[in-house]
Amino acid sequence: MSEDVLDAQLLSILVCPADRGPLLLVDGHLYNPRLRRKYRIDDGIPVLLIDEAVAVDDDEHQRLVAGGQS
Repeated sequence: MSEDVLDAQLLSILVCPADRGPLLLVDGHLYNPRLRRKYRIDDGIPVLLIDEAVAVDDDEHQRLVAGGQS
């Protein structure tokens, strides 16, 4: 999924439902680096449900905060 799935204005108002902090858009997901949780985007719609967030390990966290480069 491309990085342009969400426009900048929408991204600026989206927050993590767990800690209400900002999210990063990377690899077609919304990512909370503070809690190391990744939220999916389905057909351009963010799925910001705590129960559906994916926990991220140390290696993936480093990759995501670096901008998603492998």
